[in-house]
Amino acid sequence: MTAMSETAAREQGAPEKPAARRRLPGLHVLGPVLALAALIALGAALNDNFLGAANITNVLARSAFIGIIAVGMTFVITAGGIDLSVGSMAAFTAGVTILAMNGLVDTMGVSVWTILAGMGVALLAGLGAGLLNGALIAKARIEPFIVTLGAMGLYRSLTTWMADGGTISLNYELRTLYRPVYYDGILGISWPIIVFALVAILGEIAMRAAPFGRHCAAIGANEQVARWSMVRVDRVRMATYALLGLLVGVATVMYVPRLGSASGGTGMLWELEAIAAVIIGGTVLKGGSGRVWGAVVGVLILSLIDNILNLASIVSPYLNGAIQGVIVILAVVLQRERKADG
Repeated sequence: MTAMSETAAREQGAPEKPAARRRLPGLHVLGPVLALAALIALGAALNDNFLGAANITNVLARSAFIGIIAVGMTFVITAGGIDLSVGSMAAFTAGVTILAMNGLVDTMGVSVWTILAGMGVALLAGLGAGLLNGALIAKARIEPFIVTLGAMGLYRSLTTWMADGGTISLNYELRTLYRPVYYDGILGISWPIIVFALVAILGEIAMRAAPFGRHCAAIGANEQVARWSMVRVDRVRMATYALLGLLVGVATVMYVPRLGSASGGTGMLWELEAIAAVIIGGTVLKGGSGRVWGAVVGVLILSLIDNILNLASIVSPYLNGAIQGVIVILAVVLQRERKADG
């Protein structure tokens, strides 16, 4: 049938050929959700307290720190980058924040203003660290792996130096005033959970509906083609690392009142957990495709695995890092097999 006859047929009300059916979501999309549902069922079967409000709240609150960072990591990986320094960056940011707040007590006293100033320091420190990483990668053309590996050692060493090999502790009265930021909330939902949810929602909107998310995917898929398409590659790449650094600052703001201290061991393996969550959620490690909602599911999967192992005493908690490492390797293997089949 020619194009003219097809047009005439439509004008006469003749039935059109059925459109191609939409493909249903594949296992790579539904897999993380199904795994999360399976873990919830397993946890409920192993321990009666698993679905209790106290346990669920604890899991979500502890997931919030990694979850907030994982949202930023999703944009970095989608644009073809990686950041191994977020854990040590969090330790450094926490140390600087505590020192700043302790120093402000003499002039501002133990007050909400001192805490707000400390929050500002945390956000600026995280943003500055992220911008530094982004500038070295985008402007100096150094590989992300090298830059962030070096930054990981730098921030961790600086934190240990600031703590003189020990721990940096927040002023006791300030800590008492600051504690509600972690332990209080609205309608029984703690502030870390609320902030995590807001960050995830805004991140998903930015990834799906904003030019920034599309540009990240374009750069990760093919940087040269993105340049030909008038995407400001260097600016977008720097923005991904700046965003990640800012979100590390946000996570630190929520984390400091939990323990009221920082040391060289703060944030240990956070980079592994954030990267694992992003990959488990379906974001392609080599870039080009990212899912913020998948990263949220990935964070919950890792947290539930940790929670179930602790409640059921199946494996020593000291092996949780090993389990997360195995999960990352398996997720990457599955991605490669999916690409080979495609």
